[in-house]
Amino acid sequence: FSRRCLCSLTSSDDSCEVSFKDALVFDSTQVTEGSAAQENGVWERRKTLPAEMISRNNFSVWSILKKCIGMELSKIAMPVVFNEPLSFLQRISEYMEHTHLIHRACSLSDSIDRMQVVAAFAVSAVASQWERTGKPFNPLLGETYELIREDEGYRLISEQVSHHPPVSAFHAQSLKQEFEFHGSIYPKLKFWGKSVEAEPKGTMTLELLKHKEAYTWTNPMCCVHNIILGKLWIEQYGTVEIVNHSTGDKCVLNFKPCGMFGKELHKVEGYIQDKSKKKRRVIYGKWTECMYSVDPKVYEANKKSDKKTAGDSKKLKPVSEEADEMPDVQETVTVIPGSALLWRIKPRPAHSAQMYNFTSFAMTLNEVEPGMERLLAPTDCRLRPDIKAMENGDIDAASTEKERLEEKQRASRRERSKDEEDWSTRWFQPGTNPHTGAEDWLYTGGYFDRNYTDCPNIY
Repeated sequence: FSRRCLCSLTSSDDSCEVSFKDALVFDSTQVTEGSAAQENGVWERRKTLPAEMISRNNFSVWSILKKCIGMELSKIAMPVVFNEPLSFLQRISEYMEHTHLIHRACSLSDSIDRMQVVAAFAVSAVASQWERTGKPFNPLLGETYELIREDEGYRLISEQVSHHPPVSAFHAQSLKQEFEFHGSIYPKLKFWGKSVEAEPKGTMTLELLKHKEAYTWTNPMCCVHNIILGKLWIEQYGTVEIVNHSTGDKCVLNFKPCGMFGKELHKVEGYIQDKSKKKRRVIYGKWTECMYSVDPKVYEANKKSDKKTAGDSKKLKPVSEEADEMPDVQETVTVIPGSALLWRIKPRPAHSAQMYNFTSFAMTLNEVEPGMERLLAPTDCRLRPDIKAMENGDIDAASTEKERLEEKQRASRRERSKDEEDWSTRWFQPGTNPHTGAEDWLYTGGYFDRNYTDCPNIY
């Protein structure tokens, strides 16, 4: 799949453009909740990492995984070379890259129109996983990550609330009390011989406060192919059901699996129905590219027309049995006349392939802004020495620090067990999701008061 071709096809329109420049940032002399003006001009977020991606050519994952077929991988220690220099908590924060879609939903008066944009946001939230074959660092118990983006109008806090099983909780809120977005994720990884399958168990909840609406959904399955042999590639598949608990509207999205001839790779199709179960809109596109909305009657008429001109599948090459080869697929979405563009992906930087296939947004997530370090909680993963070492290209230091931190965590667990003490979370507590009735981790508040005296020493 050519990134150059995709980028040329997906240059964002102005309405979808996300700016990662921010004139309001940390300063050593004047700080206000994560932002301040810099004396000498405007401070800009970085556009690259300190060092290029470390080569994995001389490392074999087979020696580690050959005994793990069909097993859950959360307890398997992987060499640091297969990681990317971000914690899983930072990966979660990438859901916020397209926050402009939430703001757009807040501004719309019709509930079906809002559902369309919320559906686009749900798809956009997993778009950064395209070609991201590096494994994020497992968060340490008690690890946190904060993200404040005044230019995008939100702040986020996340915490690793459980180690076995690994559970990460997050809570994002609008700076103008327009929305709250929160959830807890229990990622389950399984190795199936040629691929690793990730099931992101956990519910996303988006509350549009002005409209007194709450939407919930779960993310699709993700699979990384050719772990042992061949070129790594990613597909996402499964049904995502978005429910508006206030109106009864529902959106059902089908993330399509690749299929034998690759025609369905990256495709997402679905529909929005109102509380009377009448189909109101059809949603279609690719999670790697863009999403559109169209009237159901127009969609069905176009589908019938397409069937008459079908027959190209005979010319397509089936997927190889030797390796899960990434099939040749069309690089654009065929737009049905009368469709409305809901979202288009922002092209990645030209040097992304040398930087773990990071997006522009991901490049900035581990950056310590001027004056930030003295305000961060001591548990923030920007301060993790193993991630910082890997980001700087020092694989030996990263490996040494990773082992040290993991042993420190094991020693702390032994001490608690000996003293019969339970781990106490700092910013989240177990509770019940008020909209689904399911178990969830709920933000208790207070993080941004900057009182971190009770934070554990985990690094």
